[in-house]
Amino acid sequence: MTDDLQKRIAEALRNPQNLGELPGADAVGTVGNSDCGEMLRLWVKFKEQNGRKVIDRATFQSFGCETAIAVASLATEMIRGKTAEEALALKTEELAGELGPLPPMKIHCAQLVEGA
Repeated sequence: MTDDLQKRIAEALRNPQNLGELPGADAVGTVGNSDCGEMLRLWVKFKEQNGRKVIDRATFQSFGCETAIAVASLATEMIRGKTAEEALALKTEELAGELGPLPPMKIHCAQLVEGA
């Protein structure tokens, strides 16, 4: 992993966004494998906006690597205002957002977020 990517991950970890359970969530997604220690849960709350049902808020909990936490933090911000279909259409590389391209050994971290 490059020094630049490590710095961007560290920055995202200093102030993770939307961490923790979301009471009254409309949907919950859980992915991962407790045997290997990587799990991620994502909560989503919707609202009506201009006749569309869009994501009002999303939060997460992650039991895994720092990269998964950083991607989940960015993704919960990125999906706000999108419909469920729009959010589900986002691919792994889009969810990594400002972290930029992830090395092959870290792509699974973003795939956890995509799966949730």
